Amino acid sequence: MAHPEHFTKLENMMHSAPFIQWTGAQVSISEAKAQITLPVRDDFFHAAGAMHGALYFLALDNAAFFAVNSLVEDVFVLTNSFTTYLTRPVSEGTVTAIGHAVYQNRSQFIGESVLYDGDDQEIARANGLFVRSKIPLSEKIGYQ
Repeated sequence: MAHPEHFTKLENMMHSAPFIQWTGAQVSISEAKAQITLPVRDDFFHAAGAMHGALYFLALDNAAFFAVNSLVEDVFVLTNSFTTYLTRPVSEGTVTAIGHAVYQNRSQFIGESVLYDGDDQEIARANGLFVRSKIPLSEKIGYQ
C-alpha cells in the first residue's frame, strides 16, 4: 500500500514541470487514482475555436500515469502506449480528467482515464500501457 507522502511528492513532481506550470493543470493523487484539472484557455484553441486535442491528451495521460505511479514508490513509470478517444469539443470552463490504475503485473500496468467538461459531460476517454523505468523517484525530477 502506498503512503500519502508518496502521493504528495508525485503531485509536487507534476506541478514542478515547466509545461504543466504554463498550462495551469493541477493534480490530486490517491491510491490507484488521480484527478487532473485544467482550465480551458483560448491560447489552447485550434483554428475552429475549441481546445486542441494535445491538451485533452495531456490531461488524460497525466491522470492515468499518476494513478499508476501512485502504486510505484521507487521509480518513474513510462507511458508505453496510449489510445485516446476525443468525443466532444470544449471551448470554456475547466476540464477534469479522472484516472485509475486498473491492472498490474510485475512489469506492466494498465491505466484508464475519462475527461469531463464543466457540466460533467464526458468529452474524451483513454487507456494506456505503462511500464517501470530505471529513473529513480528523486528530488532531481521534482519528487520532493
